[in-house]
Order: sequence, then structure tokens, then C-alpha cells
Amino acid sequence: MKLAGCTLFITGASRGIGKAIALKAAKDGANIVIAAKTAEPHPTLPGTIYTAAEEIEAAGGKALPCIVNVREEQQIINAVEKAVKTFGGIDILVNNASAISLTGTLETATKKVNLMMDVNVRGTYLTSKACLPHLRKSKNPHILNLSPPMNLNPMWFKNHCAYTISKYGMSMCVLGMAEEFRGEVAVNALWPKTAIHTAAMDMLGGAGIEKQCRKTDILADAAYCILTKPKTFTGNFIIDEVLLREEGVKDFDVYAIAPGHPLVPDFFLDVEIDTTEGADGAKVKTESAAAKPSGPVAETFRVIQGALTEEHVKSTQGVFQFELSGDGGGTWYIDLKTKGGSAGFGKPPVTADVVMSMSSVDFVKMFTGKLKPTLAFMSGKLRIKGNMALAIKLEKMLSQLTSKL
Repeated sequence: MKLAGCTLFITGASRGIGKAIALKAAKDGANIVIAAKTAEPHPTLPGTIYTAAEEIEAAGGKALPCIVNVREEQQIINAVEKAVKTFGGIDILVNNASAISLTGTLETATKKVNLMMDVNVRGTYLTSKACLPHLRKSKNPHILNLSPPMNLNPMWFKNHCAYTISKYGMSMCVLGMAEEFRGEVAVNALWPKTAIHTAAMDMLGGAGIEKQCRKTDILADAAYCILTKPKTFTGNFIIDEVLLREEGVKDFDVYAIAPGHPLVPDFFLDVEIDTTEGADGAKVKTESAAAKPSGPVAETFRVIQGALTEEHVKSTQGVFQFELSGDGGGTWYIDLKTKGGSAGFGKPPVTADVVMSMSSVDFVKMFTGKLKPTLAFMSGKLRIKGNMALAIKLEKMLSQLTSKL
């Protein structure tokens, strides 16, 4: 019951990760300020600030639902004042609210850029600013931002520059405020090692993505560990699994949606190249082992061409162009819009709906089931331009073709 009587101000707490952190604290008897903008049921997203409040009260906490769009400074200020009036102060701030658009520079509309900068950077900064005078009065105050370590590998910028800038802006708030308020308020960042199953992930990854994700519980448990540490624990960029292992957790299957199923690593974390044991016992990089001189790209397209059916065309209705680098690379296509369908070398017979860029080695892996398209995309190995919904349809078709490839 370490958080009993503590007041947590959590942005974006009506669903997902924010609500999971709230429910974990509520079990201790904490006061939770649900600062989120969903007051009326959303047509596709679950939960409102009021349904979240009911769950928090049922878990043993006290809830204060506040309509807050973090793009509106006055709404933040009003909610902070209401929280202080209701609970007597604020002990913890969790900056969880976030916006995402995984699009390149030319494909990102200005309104999307404004949304990500306003919610992720400006919203985090202004909410922290509004809460800090009250946090400084607490015995063990914390600010926790749901943001990544600042990995400057260009891979994490090239496919979604605006999103990366906005998330790293949240992390820079941690870097600056941890030092500015050292000794007064702890300021840390928390980020998942793997993809977390939320409504946002469903929209990004499509049907079936949940099997490659962990539950929000892992972030709730990691957040609890951080928020119950003394305020001298500050300026850290924490990965959930790393922290929990240090805390003695050994069984991570309890956090998996589908225990034993491969997990998608989250953005901004470099994934080490897999290694396998060679015949001589030496470590062999699977990246180089996959590139065979026998024309695997051409062979893959030959098999795809032979496997296409009219049913694939009817169910997909999309044209895919592949820009492949490395051996056997160049421009290739799969036409699942024209009657009968076709696949081969060169540009498609009609304008492509989706253009995918990747290495020829990763392409062959993806089409033979050794590399999940979602994992390829999230790890920066696959770049997609055009209709994301059609890209997800192609992934479904791949799962049907894998046995033939």
C-alpha cells in the first residue's frame, strides 16, 4: 500500500497504458485524477473518463474525472486546480497522453505535425509546469513521462521524423527537468521493450497484432516500481523489462497476450541481429546467411505469381510496388487489382497503391514467414508509403501464402 493516499494526475488515463497505471495505484488506495478528453463514448475506441473512474473506484481508489485536452492550457490549469481542491495536493504526474502518425516528411499533413507536437511535447511541458508548484510540496514527488531513451540512430528518424521529434521532445523534458528540480522532484521516463497491446496498436498493426504484444500490465508494474522509489531516483530512461528483471521478476509470460509467441520490439530500441550456431560452433549472423546467390527474390516472385488466385484479387484490391536494395533488388510488383493478378520484375501495369522499400534479404525473409511485416516495419527494416490499410491486407495474404513459399 505504498501509494495509499497519494494523488496521481495521469493524462490519457481513460484507456490503455494510462488506465493500467491508474488501476495499479488504485489498488493501494490512491487518488487518481483522470485527465483525458473522452467524455462521451468514442465510436471505435473503448472507455471514457467516467467508465475509467468507475473501474478505479472499484479497485479501491478515489477518482476525479476531468475533461482535459492537453493542447488546451486552460483545461490543464483547471484540472490541476480541481485536483488540489479535491485531494489537497498532487504527488505524482504521469505524462501518458500521446499522438502518433508513422508517416514520412512529405506524407505528414501539417495538422498531424501540429497534433503530435502539441500533445506530445507541448502538452507534456505545460502539464508538468502546471503541476510542479504542487509537486514541490509533496514528500516524495515524481513526474513520469511515457517516452523513449533518445536513440540517435538515423533509422528512427527516416520513416517518421515528426513523430520521433515529438517523442524525443518528451524525453528532453525528462533530461532538463530532472536536473532543474534535482533534490525536489524526481523526473524519469518509462518505455516498453516490446509492443504493448492498446487500441492504438490495433489501428497500427491490424488484426492479429495482439499476439505479438504484451499487456499494459507490464508498464503498470514498472511504473509502480518507479513511483514508489525515493525522489533521489531521477533522470533515468527506463525500459520496463530491464527494470522488472532488476526487481526480481523472472516470469514474463504472464505479461504476454499469447505466451510463447514472438514479440515485436518497440520503436527506438535497436534490435541485435539474431545469431545461430554454425556447424563449427561459431556464431553466424542470420542476416548474411539469408542472402544466397541463387536469385531468391526472383524465385519468391515466381512462386507468388503461381500462387495468386482470383480470390486474392477480390479480397485485396490493391497494387504493391517493391523497391528492393541489394542482390536481386530493383523494382518489383504484385498486382492484386487487375483480373487474375500478377507479380514480377519492373513497375506494375497500373499505378501502385502502396510502395514498400526494404533490402532484398529482408523481403525474402518476410515472404517466407521468417520476418513478420509488422516487426519489419516497427524495426525500420520496411518503409511503407501509401495506403496502410492495403499494406495490412497484404500481410493477411502473406500468412496464407507462407506454406507455398
